[in-house]
Amino acid sequence: MSSGSTNKALRWTWVITLVMVLALLVNITYVQGFQAQSLRDDPLNTRQFADRDAIARGPIVAGGERIAWSDAVAKNRYQRRYKDSEVFSPVTGYFSKFSQTQLESSENHILDGTDARLKTTSLVDRILGRKVPGGTVETTVDPAAQRAAYQALAGSGARRAAAVALDPRTGAILTLASYPSYDANQVSGPDAEQAQRVFERLNKNPLKPLLSKATGELFPPGSTFKTVVAAAGLAGGATKDSAVRAGRSYRPRGAGQAINNDAGDIGGACDNASIPLITAYAQSCNTTFAFMGAEQPGNSGVADQAARFGFAKKIEYDRGLSSAVSSFPRTDQPSLSALGSIGQGSTVATPLQMAVVAAAVVNDGKVMRPHLVNRLRGADGSVVQSAAHESMGQALSADQAAQLRDMMGEVVRSGTGKSLQGTSVGGGKTGTADIEGVSYNDRWFIGFGPGANPRYAVAVMTEAPGYGIESGPIAAKIIDALGG
Repeated sequence: MSSGSTNKALRWTWVITLVMVLALLVNITYVQGFQAQSLRDDPLNTRQFADRDAIARGPIVAGGERIAWSDAVAKNRYQRRYKDSEVFSPVTGYFSKFSQTQLESSENHILDGTDARLKTTSLVDRILGRKVPGGTVETTVDPAAQRAAYQALAGSGARRAAAVALDPRTGAILTLASYPSYDANQVSGPDAEQAQRVFERLNKNPLKPLLSKATGELFPPGSTFKTVVAAAGLAGGATKDSAVRAGRSYRPRGAGQAINNDAGDIGGACDNASIPLITAYAQSCNTTFAFMGAEQPGNSGVADQAARFGFAKKIEYDRGLSSAVSSFPRTDQPSLSALGSIGQGSTVATPLQMAVVAAAVVNDGKVMRPHLVNRLRGADGSVVQSAAHESMGQALSADQAAQLRDMMGEVVRSGTGKSLQGTSVGGGKTGTADIEGVSYNDRWFIGFGPGANPRYAVAVMTEAPGYGIESGPIAAKIIDALGG
């Protein structure tokens, strides 16, 4: 081979080598600069769980109070701390050697400083791996109301319980309480074996204290679901004064047995063949709402109305944080639709979902997406992101919502919630869901307050013997704590 051919081959070898080196550098730059976060979060990447205590995570704050923060315990070693953790764990979640939940998970990259929005010289910082201090997560939660809610739930004698309070006009979650709860300090310590033992104990508990009862568990909503059915009637052209079917008993087509009113209703308005809708709602006549679900407006009318309130899909209340899916059965069997329309059978809901229903009634029928974060800040105090007040749709017209507020007010004036007269509760709906084969019921109250000019919507569920009205005073305590 001639020397010219040899030089030409060498030149091409150098060109190809240079191109490959440049391609490698570009790939490394892309991976380090733009894919680092997704690679860190990949579930197959076990290195994300190494040296988790080497990070000084930023604080989670409620009403100016730090409810989660990191303390230095040794050189380059930090421990996560939680204030009143049993009260606030449905909000903060935990950050452990193995995993994280709730805001510790959804806002993980703000807290640990790896969120790209916290970087000042983004590309250079990413390539060089410069550490950016963790930011602050400011929640929407009112700490006084959260404490009042948890203390009331814990003192109610309930085996499981939850309470949610919302700002109806913005969707801000003001209270997100769950019982039984857990202490996140016990699972966030540096001793992995001890934390694992705590996890095992909590996971063996049949009441599932690690799972938020407010967002993660489903319960039959009982007669509080009649609010959705009443809304379906109004949307279909009825008014609060429209005459509706009542009577002591109603047997849907195809049903093996009749649906009856509560024994305590015998001799009352529910016995009459026809009464105004507002009276049927205030007195919680099962026969009225079973008939509405089975015949008029029927299954599709109720199911469509439930969907407008947020049923049949997850409700996302922070990035990656969603509620369990509340549901009402779409069915061609009138008996199943009738049972579901009184909040039994296949109808289930989270307390968050039922708070959304009450909030939409207050907010002239507009459904606002619940959110748990008010602001995200960098370590220097700069605002990275503020809450967006996002509508989920219009469940009712303003006039229909006003009529439903009147109906909820009548519950307190003359109906099943009249023992709440004189409290901060301006209106609401009681609900008692019978649980077959056990001695307790799911006792519900949804409502609003304070008084006739409500600023808050509340849902409370307590699981214990008795009736839904027994959850009403808890709602009043929450409204009071919110400044009712």
